[in-house]
Amino acid sequence: MAIKAKAERGPAGTLTVDDLTRAIKNSIDRTGMKEEEARAMAQHVLNFFGYSERIIDNVLEPEDRDAFYMLEDSGILTTEREETTLYDGREWRIHYWMFRKDRIAELSAAQRAKEEAEKAASIYDDVPDDFWASRRQKPAGAT
Repeated sequence: MAIKAKAERGPAGTLTVDDLTRAIKNSIDRTGMKEEEARAMAQHVLNFFGYSERIIDNVLEPEDRDAFYMLEDSGILTTEREETTLYDGREWRIHYWMFRKDRIAELSAAQRAKEEAEKAASIYDDVPDDFWASRRQKPAGAT
């Protein structure tokens, strides 16, 4: 019997502010969206969803809907619609917004890998210049 040390996240996993922040930062502006802006947007969007998997479009103000469309364009959100017949025979459409958790996980992982690569590259930034000078080889014949 094998025991997993760490649970693997799947598309049905819990979405965190950190995951959504990384996904937004990696999808909307590849030239460097500020962390604070991405986090504010992530928190704002998550506040609409709460613990729900989807929300009805009617709860959004026009400014919020614009942000949702932007996130839809980047693949973070998707829409769904439901049609129902009213008592008087008319058709009624209900539009919903849902997270694309698979895409968010993909974008978040890519951003996390980018952050880790930047950290690894910066290890040598902490080494003082005189350390490197002592490691240089002196040319043959130099005293």
